[in-house]
Amino acid sequence: MDKFLEAAIEEAKKGLSEGGIPIGSVLVYEGKIIGKGHNRRVQKGSAILHGEMDAIENAGRQSAKVYQNSILYTTLSPCPMCSGTILLYGIPKVVIGENQTFMGEEELLKSRGVEVTVSNNETCKELMTTFIASNSALWNEDIGE
Repeated sequence: MDKFLEAAIEEAKKGLSEGGIPIGSVLVYEGKIIGKGHNRRVQKGSAILHGEMDAIENAGRQSAKVYQNSILYTTLSPCPMCSGTILLYGIPKVVIGENQTFMGEEELLKSRGVEVTVSNNETCKELMTTFIASNSALWNEDIGE
């Protein structure tokens, strides 16, 4: 398995162990993780700390060149907010663990020139399937259903 997707999965597991939603992400620049994060809406009482947002935030302020030469790895298909952030910063490639439990704005990303790769990773699917089955109210709160 890709070591960067594995790092995103570890972030997702960390979020789950903290009582949160198991979605993780890492931002990679020149073959190195510069930001990692996980969904911390529950832990921080936040409206916006999805895994991708947390990873980008934890990368700190970067130049446009860094973002434009980075890859974002995420365990779950990015929602509209996270996709907008990917577009805002010009991140050219996104690697997604799975999109069967939730389909985000992949078509929007592709339409704007972002390379999108879906790994169909079984660990990512299992994390979300198990979580949604036992925490449907929390999951529905997060995705607005």
